[in-house]
Amino acid sequence: MNASAAHSQDLLPADLAMGTVMLKVSDMNLMSDYYQRALGLEVLAEQDGGLALGRGANTLVHLAPAQGLHLPGRGEAGLFHTALLFPERSQLAATVATAASYDARLYQGSADHLVSEAFYFGDPEGNGIELYYDRPRSEWNWNAGDVVMDSLPLDPNGYLNTHLDEAALQGQRQSPADVGHVHLQVGDVPTAQAFYVETLGFERTAIMGDSALFVSAGGYHHHMAMNVWNSRGAGPRKDTLGLGEVLIRVPSADDVAALADRLRVAGIAHHHTGAELRFEDPWRNRLRVAVG
Repeated sequence: MNASAAHSQDLLPADLAMGTVMLKVSDMNLMSDYYQRALGLEVLAEQDGGLALGRGANTLVHLAPAQGLHLPGRGEAGLFHTALLFPERSQLAATVATAASYDARLYQGSADHLVSEAFYFGDPEGNGIELYYDRPRSEWNWNAGDVVMDSLPLDPNGYLNTHLDEAALQGQRQSPADVGHVHLQVGDVPTAQAFYVETLGFERTAIMGDSALFVSAGGYHHHMAMNVWNSRGAGPRKDTLGLGEVLIRVPSADDVAALADRLRVAGIAHHHTGAELRFEDPWRNRLRVAVG
C-alpha cells in the first residue's frame, strides 16, 4: 500500500455530516421558547425531560435539563457556536429576521466570509449561534491547500431588504436547515490539530497562526473549528451548562470502527457499541460518531 492510500484510509469519510448539538440548559422554558420562536425550530421529540428541536425530521439541537450547574466562564473550553446552514438566502433571511425580532440584544454581528454569508447571535444562556448560507463551491478559492476565508462587512439591514420575502417567513418551519459546522473553544491550536487532524482524520482547511484551526471532510470549508480567542491556555472543562455533546454522522459502521481503531492506537479512551462511538477531546468536549 502506498503512502497516499494509507493516508486516505486514516481520513474521515468525505460524505461525513454534522449532527445534533446537545446543550445542557438551566431554564428549559426560556430556551425552548427561544429555539422555537427565534430560530423557527419545532419540537420533534421529548427525551428524558429534554427536547429535540429541528426542521422536518432533522434534529438540530437537543436541550437537556441541567438545573444546578453553573454557566461556564468566558475563558473556559467548550462551545463557541453551533452553525445552522440554510440552502437559500431567503430562508436564512427569514430566520435572521425572527431571531433579531425576538430580542435584538442577542444579535452579535454579521460577516461575509467569502465562502459563506453569516449572522451571529447568542441564545438566552450564552451559547453562540451562527446562521449562514454557503456560496457555491465553484466560488470558493484555495491557496496552498487552505480555503480562502475572510470577515468582511455584511450589512444586515441591506441583506434582509434584498433577500427577505413573505413566502420564506410563512414557510420558515417547513424549510430545511442543517448543522453545517460546530466551532469550539479550546486551550491551544497545536493540540487541537494533533487530535482533530492527526488522530480523528479531519483534513485541515485553514489555520490562523496559533489562534484558530478549521477542519473538514470531503473538501468542505469546515465542519469543525477550534479557536483560542477567549480561551487560550484553558484546561479540561468542568461540568457546566453549555455544550453537552456534538454528533458527527458517518455513512457506515465500518467508518465508526476505523475511527475506533485510530483512537485505540492513540490511547484515547472511548466507548464503541458498533454503530456509534463516544469519546472526548483533550478539553473534555464530548463527541459522538454514529451511522446516519
